[in-house]
Amino acid sequence: MAGKVAGKGKAKSSANSGAKLGKSDYLEQLIPLHLELNAMAHWLQHKGKRLVVLVEGRDTAGKGGVISAISETLNPRQCHTVALGKPSDRERGEWYFQRYVPHLPAAGEIALFDRSWYNRAGVETVMGFCTPEQTASFLKQAPVFEKMLVDDGVLLFKYWLTVDQEQQELRFAERLADPLKRWKLSPIDLEARRLYKQYGDARDVMLDATHTRHAPWALVDFNDQRRGRLALIRHLLAHLPDVTVPQPKLKFGPLGHAPQVEHFGSKHRPIK
Repeated sequence: MAGKVAGKGKAKSSANSGAKLGKSDYLEQLIPLHLELNAMAHWLQHKGKRLVVLVEGRDTAGKGGVISAISETLNPRQCHTVALGKPSDRERGEWYFQRYVPHLPAAGEIALFDRSWYNRAGVETVMGFCTPEQTASFLKQAPVFEKMLVDDGVLLFKYWLTVDQEQQELRFAERLADPLKRWKLSPIDLEARRLYKQYGDARDVMLDATHTRHAPWALVDFNDQRRGRLALIRHLLAHLPDVTVPQPKLKFGPLGHAPQVEHFGSKHRPIK
């Protein structure tokens, strides 16, 4: 079975372990991690390494939030998020992993997958969007596919964000009440409420089949999303080599003249 972030064995709920982390404390702890993430990004470019981070979990677990926490201070040309929609008719006729391959990073790049090829073992299996034979085939092929990536030098991290149903219900209600979050709700998301146990059973089968030495799973408690983000980022940084590399020295001398002002033709005026 996959290990949790801090220690071995299954991740245990901390929903009742105390008060949730406040925003100011969270930001105070996040700032130094952002500095380390930027050092990591520079190291990846310096060494020509490729980083792939898969973020999986139930609906409302906090996948988008932790991806934003990782990427918000990184160069968007280097770090990109992959959040694919449902496959097209053509894609349904391809090898299952094929539509994910174009989104893998090149040298020096980072790809953060907001859901990934593990859709097949999760939502597609539970909702009946694929056959049992297709699920079984995926569970055999996924470790082989990931071994190919790792053998080719890809740094691959797989995270499952855990959330108890009590917290999931609160987050669904929040999305329903907030017009800025309503887009996150779909009929499939609401159907997940009824199928909470079935999703858990499918997850366990997936973890047992795809937790390998070359591509292990890490389970992160996301009942408190802020604590979960910090724990995941710390785990990621702790499991990379020393990312310290010399920073290029940039000369920032005097301008040499008075600062100039923008000028436009008579037909154009900036909006104020």
